[in-house]
Amino acid sequence: MINNIKSVFSIKDLENLSGIKAHTIRIWEKRYAILEPIRTDTNIRTYDLANLQKLLNVVLLNSYGYKISRIAEHSSEKIELLVREIISEKSVKNHAINAFKMAMINFDQALFFNTYNNLLSEKSFREVFYEVVIPLMNEIGLLWQAGTITPAQEHFISFLIKQKLLLNTEKLQILEPTRTDKVFVLYLPENEIHELGLMYLNYEILLNGYKTIYLGESVPIDSLKDMKNYFDNIIYISYLTVQPTKDAIDDYLKEISTKIIDANTQIWLLGRMTEFIDTKNLSKSISVFNSISDLVKEL
Repeated sequence: MINNIKSVFSIKDLENLSGIKAHTIRIWEKRYAILEPIRTDTNIRTYDLANLQKLLNVVLLNSYGYKISRIAEHSSEKIELLVREIISEKSVKNHAINAFKMAMINFDQALFFNTYNNLLSEKSFREVFYEVVIPLMNEIGLLWQAGTITPAQEHFISFLIKQKLLLNTEKLQILEPTRTDKVFVLYLPENEIHELGLMYLNYEILLNGYKTIYLGESVPIDSLKDMKNYFDNIIYISYLTVQPTKDAIDDYLKEISTKIIDANTQIWLLGRMTEFIDTKNLSKSISVFNSISDLVKEL
């Protein structure tokens, strides 16, 4: 699983990637020699990809009931064999997420596709996305904020996921809508480029038999207004990850309310920035959802 790409991780990076506190990792390292750190000239511990892979495997075994003292008795190769033996419905989610993380860190397309295909042999695309991809993307967002991964690694894994989304969405787009009472227009506001969540919502809405118009990233409000010349009963959906900023979001919604909303129009919003919306003065035609699953329930 590990290729020749050089990567070095701090103890904080290991904590972020594994979910195990740095204090616990240090205990495992000192007491059981689970990891073999590399020391810099200034005696600071760093860890390579082999250490990271081993730690992720150890964490999975430990969560499955193996004691650390017993795990420590095995070689890295034996630990990998044990992980393969115990993969089950209970642990497959965490194993797949860890494999996708390693694929991202290593820029390893083969590992990504093998992991994805293994999941798809047991689950539907929808199950794979809900159970694995959404938690993975939430973790990746945190890893990026913490500086554990680079923007290049985030873009690499996002592009591969987008490929799968587009393939599955196309299968639905060739079908005629079975529900024609409303049309969904999906877009991201100006300067917002994080569209994976929006792309998945497009798939879900199509799956529910509706017509969608997918406008994508960085769409001006005036372009949204133009859609009203072509369709009645529009529901606009937007996923606000970083834009508008918390200081600008209420003014943005006021402008949308003025230019877009009428008796036949609704706006559905979700994403991290929605927590900064002043809901006391929010138009009744604007709905805020806490998650993709909450929004899908309203379809």
